Amino acid sequence: MKLVVFGANGPTGRRTTAQALADGHEVTAATRRPEDFPLTDPRLRVVGADVRDPVAVEAVVAGQHAVISSLGVPYGRTPVSLYSEGSTHITQAMAEHGVRRLVCVTSTVLFDTPAPGEGFLFRRVVEPLIARTMGRTVYEDMRRMEAIVGDSNLDWTVVRPGGLFDADAVSGYQVAATRLPGRFTSRSDLAHALVRRAVDGLDVHAFVDVRTTQGAPTFVELLRKEAFGGKKAG
Repeated sequence: MKLVVFGANGPTGRRTTAQALADGHEVTAATRRPEDFPLTDPRLRVVGADVRDPVAVEAVVAGQHAVISSLGVPYGRTPVSLYSEGSTHITQAMAEHGVRRLVCVTSTVLFDTPAPGEGFLFRRVVEPLIARTMGRTVYEDMRRMEAIVGDSNLDWTVVRPGGLFDADAVSGYQVAATRLPGRFTSRSDLAHALVRRAVDGLDVHAFVDVRTTQGAPTFVELLRKEAFGGKKAG
């Protein structure tokens, strides 16, 4: 199957590209910095393309079977528009070229329901602080992206992981169309879930949670590394 991954040079995008290649697919990695892309494979094509450029996006989407968007930006106070601009150009290009399958990443925060099994401090203080202050501009634009994707006439799936962290291997992660217990999702598990949905057509027109239940970090470890370590949100 021919897959294109947007945001391929981010931490989630690299894992997703590697997973798709390991599964035997032909992959186009779309990134603004193709010269920095670390993966090589006979079935991999690395293309310089900015999702803010509709002409570049259309050129990449043409001839693909499915699209995976793993776009991400770090938390900050400045307005964010990458998710909404990127999804607009991706969905338009897919409609133009008859590519129907789209899988993209947002966040479990967008379920707008309390984390199952969490205590008062996390539900009422910690998560609202992250969602409404630290990551407010990111999550606002993720919501705009979800609306754009949901209004498209495509076979879309939105995956909403928890706090992302790195792990060496895919685990026995959980997937559900409602918010799952637990705080974290490994990028290996997320990548596996993204490729499975793109290839197997799972969870069409659904918002799904992906949650890692083994080997997750503590909340303090994750917050220190992801929120303040300069990694992209997703």
